[in-house]
Amino acid sequence: MSAIWIPKRLVEIKLVNAAAVDKVSFIRHCEFEYESRIYAAAKEIMASGKRIVMLTGPSASGKTTTSNKIAEKIRTMGKKAQVLSMDNFFKNPEVYPRLADGTKDYENVQAVDIELMEKCLNEILETGKSVMPAFDFKTERRVENAITMDIGDGIIIVEGIHALNPAVLGNLSREQVFTIYAGLREEYSHQGQRVLPTRDIRMVRRMIRDFKHRGHSPEKTIAMWQSVCDGEDKYIKPFKPNADLLLDTSFSYEILVMNSALKNLSAGLKDGSPESERLEKLIRVFNNCDFIPEGYLLSNSMLKEFYC
Repeated sequence: MSAIWIPKRLVEIKLVNAAAVDKVSFIRHCEFEYESRIYAAAKEIMASGKRIVMLTGPSASGKTTTSNKIAEKIRTMGKKAQVLSMDNFFKNPEVYPRLADGTKDYENVQAVDIELMEKCLNEILETGKSVMPAFDFKTERRVENAITMDIGDGIIIVEGIHALNPAVLGNLSREQVFTIYAGLREEYSHQGQRVLPTRDIRMVRRMIRDFKHRGHSPEKTIAMWQSVCDGEDKYIKPFKPNADLLLDTSFSYEILVMNSALKNLSAGLKDGSPESERLEKLIRVFNNCDFIPEGYLLSNSMLKEFYC
């Protein structure tokens, strides 16, 4: 199957501000476009007849909620579908691979217990069910036998940064695997100059999510971001051309919601630190954006993965 990828769009911030004069209509338009892409992905999967979907994308590309939305759409089409996060197969930190400076290499595919994951997926193909671990991000420990999955002859969607890595796919039957790469395709400019590349948007998404849901400070997210990007370049993006389907997870109105959430995170950073300077630079860019409060997000929006 040939993958179709939409070229990146460079949009002037003032045009986003103008579109957001009617906040409700603008949000609904952007959400409709995203939901249309979800519907198209579900149709492709159903047409393939495959039972395992491997969905990847760089950090904070919306993999988790996108996977769940695809599963929900497949269920409306009459097929059982469940989502499994590859994060649940992370090894305990004492056996993580290490970077040259001795710190844990969280982005390395060898941080995942590939053998156990393949065993569980093959059990699902053979019997329709399996018992799997869960990973606690606050303690950074794995809890064994925490998830029981029973989908019969349905479809399992496995989401994670290494889902397209040949080291993961190697022992799975390609006749049973459909692959998806999810990523942002919209960037933003001010007075003709690109000021918000997709990586900056994803960093802010992750910073907000990690602060709200994983107990991480903004400083920690910013400090580790370069390592995250290096890992993407090494372990994720090289396999994008192998995807059966490439899925856009951008929302034009998001930068206005991001503007509302971002300033609340700056208070705890030490003045003069590299992380504080990076955040202040971003805030200066976002000063060109209008505001959409988080309360405007639709109840079923993918963006609630990050902002609520």
